[in-house]
Amino acid sequence: MSTPLRIGMLCHSTNPRGGVAHALALSEALTDLGHQVTVHAPDPDGRGFPRHARCGLVSVAAQPLRAPGLAAMVEQRMGEYADHFRANGTAQWDVLHAHDGIGTNALLQLRREGLPVRVVRTVHHLDEFGDPRVDAWQNASVVAADGLACVSAHWQQILQQRFDRQSTMVGNGVDLQRYGPTPAANEQEIRQLYQVDEQRPLVLSIGGVEARKNTVRLLEAFLRLRKRHPQARLLIVGGASLLDHSPAQAAFAQMLALAGLSLSSGGPVTLTGAVPDAHIAPLLRAADVFAFPSLREGFGLVTLEALACGTPLVTSNIAPFTEYLNHSHCRMAQPDSAISISKALEAALDPWVSATLRPSGFALARQMRWSACALRQEALYHEVLQQQPVSPDHTDPPLLEALPDHA
Repeated sequence: MSTPLRIGMLCHSTNPRGGVAHALALSEALTDLGHQVTVHAPDPDGRGFPRHARCGLVSVAAQPLRAPGLAAMVEQRMGEYADHFRANGTAQWDVLHAHDGIGTNALLQLRREGLPVRVVRTVHHLDEFGDPRVDAWQNASVVAADGLACVSAHWQQILQQRFDRQSTMVGNGVDLQRYGPTPAANEQEIRQLYQVDEQRPLVLSIGGVEARKNTVRLLEAFLRLRKRHPQARLLIVGGASLLDHSPAQAAFAQMLALAGLSLSSGGPVTLTGAVPDAHIAPLLRAADVFAFPSLREGFGLVTLEALACGTPLVTSNIAPFTEYLNHSHCRMAQPDSAISISKALEAALDPWVSATLRPSGFALARQMRWSACALRQEALYHEVLQQQPVSPDHTDPPLLEALPDHA
């Protein structure tokens, strides 16, 4: 085994999002390799992390937002992250590894101040924020990091084309101890909590109502599906986010109202908001189909978790999904077509189709191991430690000058 490393892992929040799930699972796998890993995240509400983990967990002191707007939120969280590491030091870490632009830019600021920092950045995906400062911070986090990791070849190629930067494709895995076909002891209680009725086809979606998740078009597809399956139910869980998704939520509400439906806990369409982590696997097992027709993803980690639970999957026929999924694992739809999504949902509900998808999907999930991801990530850490760090002047100072010095 290589020399154990001291790794500080940084997430943008403790919200149960895919990037946070990746960071926690990867940190556990790195811990299993013998490294000392501690995951950090701002936690202004004091909720703590989505789950316990086999690694260190630190809630970074953060306050409720002092000013409205995305840039103000990013600026404040960067400042709080920088304050945390100024107070606690950076020399105790061989590598500081951020999974977003907030943590990365805080670390870059500290490096500009002369603190010893080796910065690794995982790019799950890039967004078009429409705010010059936030877009600049995102770009700086890619350009100035000492090393870059990706979770898909799709984004690896984008980083090469857009920034002329090479990256390590770490990928994703699935924890078969947490996600699998075997019911939990309290499975029936959880089904009752969400009013799951085995006589009604259940379409499950995870991620809330967001434009990127294509939730409005999924609703349109579901309404088409109900013409053939009038008892079908759409259950949408999750959605905790730092971003404003009100336009998509308004469009969702309008489409629902035009269909003569309303949200209710046991009705045709249900929104739960964030749910306990322990409820996700039972809900995946309860679903007749898991719908994930996203328009843009870094990887789509939850697709592997659905397959591991033996749940038929409908997802988008675009990268990065097409890198690891094919017609034998799931039904794929054109994400810009409600008709295509509806047809894929109907196909996945067919007993013969679902019976053929389940074993193939489970076999794929078994191959996707976090231990392999950790070995690839470990190699990147050693590569970064052997090279000269990126100069703190590698980026134009105005990109970072808005970051306040709270010390």
